Amino acid sequence: MLLNIRHTGLVVRNASISKRFYEGLGFVVEKQMIETGDFISHVVGIPDVRIETIKMRAQDGSMIELLQYHSHQDNSVFTKQPSNQHGCSHLAMTVSSIEDFCQKITMLGGSIVSLPMRSADGKVSVAYCHDNDGILLEIVQEIDGD
Repeated sequence: MLLNIRHTGLVVRNASISKRFYEGLGFVVEKQMIETGDFISHVVGIPDVRIETIKMRAQDGSMIELLQYHSHQDNSVFTKQPSNQHGCSHLAMTVSSIEDFCQKITMLGGSIVSLPMRSADGKVSVAYCHDNDGILLEIVQEIDGD
């Protein structure tokens, strides 16, 4: 039986830079460490791995985990994640002011994919953005009934 979603892991190029980005969005560091050894190598399926992990908590208690693979870096050409890429699509966040939050994302080194737009049912305003690693973020503001 599923109890909860523990966290969402995001592989990043530079843990320190990404940590500052997500702190700027309101996340708080819970735990930061370097993981090595048989256990983590077995879990991720990469022998002799060395990973820096930073667990960060949002105000509501939900968590993300930033992972920088120091020993086995992905050296492919950096590209911003397209919305139709297979696998984990995006991290969605509910915010109090979508315009302010999108502005904060760009100030922290991210970018806007789509400007905020009200949904057809009028209940939310939604924007897609990229973080500083090109990871997709869905920003949602719930609209009070008129």
